[in-house]
Order: sequence, then C-alpha cells, then structure tokens
Amino acid sequence: MTDTSVPKAADFYKKLPKVELHRHLEGSLRVSTMMEIVRAHNLDVKNTGYLRPLVQIDHQEPYTFENFLAKFGTLRLFYKSPEIIKRLTREAVEDAALDNIRYLELRFTPVALSRAEGFPMAQVVDWVIESVREASAQYGILVRLIASINRHERIAQAQKVLEIALERKDKGIVGVDLAGNEAEFSAEPYQELFSIAQKQGLRVTIHAGEWGGAENVRQAIEDLGAERIGHGIRVLEDPRVVALARERGVAFEVCVTSNHQSGVVDELSEHPIKQMLKEGLNVTINTDDPSISRIDLSNEYQTLTEILGMPIGVLEERVLAAARASFLPGELSRRLAAKISEDFRGILALGE
Repeated sequence: MTDTSVPKAADFYKKLPKVELHRHLEGSLRVSTMMEIVRAHNLDVKNTGYLRPLVQIDHQEPYTFENFLAKFGTLRLFYKSPEIIKRLTREAVEDAALDNIRYLELRFTPVALSRAEGFPMAQVVDWVIESVREASAQYGILVRLIASINRHERIAQAQKVLEIALERKDKGIVGVDLAGNEAEFSAEPYQELFSIAQKQGLRVTIHAGEWGGAENVRQAIEDLGAERIGHGIRVLEDPRVVALARERGVAFEVCVTSNHQSGVVDELSEHPIKQMLKEGLNVTINTDDPSISRIDLSNEYQTLTEILGMPIGVLEERVLAAARASFLPGELSRRLAAKISEDFRGILALGE
C-alpha cells in the first residue's frame, strides 16, 4: 500500500497513463517502512512524528536547497541490509505502478546505498537490479535504471560506478546521471568520464540549471553530452542556452513541486514551466523525490492543470514527450508513446 503521507490526487489524474524519467530511489522511501527499520535496528528516532520532519518537507520549514538536501543525510541511514535495499527498491516500483506509471526510469546512487554498512558497490547495484526485475514483473510496469553520481564525490568513486554500470548494460541500466550540489561543485571534472559512458553505450542525463544558472545547462549539453537535463529551469536566464537546448532537442526533466520546495521557485503558481514551453523547449513532468516532497506523479499532473493552468491536451503532449525522450531503444520508445496516446485518449473520451 502506498504510504499515507502522500496526499491523494483526484481519481481522474490517477487514471491517466504516466511516464516518469526523473525519480530518485533514495527519495522514494515510505515513512511506514522507515519506522519498521528504526524499530528493527534500534535507530535513534522516537516515533513517526519525530522521523517525518527529518525525511520529508514540511510546510512550516524553509524552502531552501540546504534544507532539501539535508533530508538525504537521514535517509542514507536506512540501507542496513541487502534485504532492506531490495525491499525499498521493490516498494518504489510498486508505488509507481499504483500511480499508473507505465514506464519509469529510476535513478539510484550506488555510493550512497553502499556507504551506510560498507557494502561492495557492485553487490548493491545487483540487489537493485534484481529487485527491479522482480517488482516490474509482479506489478506490470516497465522499469529501467540510471546510475547516479554526486558532484562532491571523488572521481575514483565515480569511475567505479561507471565501470559497474557499463558491466550491467544488458541488465537494465540504461544511463548515467550527475547529481548533487551544483551551486558549489562544478561538473567539469566529470567531462571525460561521461564521454566514456556515452561512447560505450550509456545515455547521459545531468542535473543542471536548478541551483546553478544557465551556464551549467550549457556545460552539461556541450561539454558532458547531456541528452536530458535534470530540472534545468534556470535555462531561461540565457536566451543563447535556450536556443542551444531547443536546437539540440534536449529534454528537460522538470519537477515542479521539488523546484518550489528546494527554493528555486518562490511561488508554485509562478513556476517557469509554461515559459519553457513557450520557448519551444522539450519539457517532461516528474516528481524527483516523491517521499521527500510528499507527492506522487498524479499530484504533479493535478498541480500543473489546476494551479498552473496547463490544458489537458498540453499535459498529454508532455507525457508523450517523456515517452519519446526515454532511454529505451527507438522501437520500444515508439510503442510506449503509441500506447500512452491510445490510453490517454480513451480516458479523456470517457470523461466527455
């Protein structure tokens, strides 16, 4: 069952077929499961009410990137055993399926998952792969994995993550991601690493233009070969970078609620996604960290239509854009988009 901390979206939005390209495993943990782990491992948390502010955004706390990132400090204490890592992965896939997500690219950070108990990274990656394979079959959802590297980690660790990911290309890992604090850590040291990844068959997405400016988006596209940009909403600060992204057909993995809660966008109603669309940018809709933000993708769809005024037809276009921007092979991507379009139209027809 989905964690009760996630508010329920209207049934209409639940029924819509969905594609998610930007969801972090480490930001998808159920609070109920975390409390079970607290009790089983005697972690220093008194009760659910005490735990929740440590791992989820509350409306009473400051919306800053420091506060948002601080949640991961607590979340990384929970990866206590292979069984727990597999369970957390399975539940993340189940929650996506319950939200009618047809295709999910779930990104995960091997360094973070391995660090709490000193597990070998290769084993951790295999546990995630195994759990995703089993859960996707059980819940009827197509899932692929993206191995994520944090900007503040040592290059040697990043190289190890890439090596492990390349060895498992045929087991569901389709891409690599550079994440973390772009305000204080440059992507430049990773340029060669991501070039190797791309040459050897992994796709590339880069967090940029969220807590850093448009120059970071340019760097991600031109220097690191990004096909997709995580967040990227500050691209609008430089028309030249907007033109570059538009000409290259780069997809933006926009996460509306997360952008507000992390302090990038002051008011939810003023999110720049509509301006991005006016500029002809290829925008997709995602949750980022659904548990931290206390949302699911249905909530995001509802926010876009009812708060930001996005017409349902435009919402459908953005879901199809996500299917086409997926890291699936061309034919699978086309079939996914066709099925999404068919089901979307069927649901809209029932509502007429």
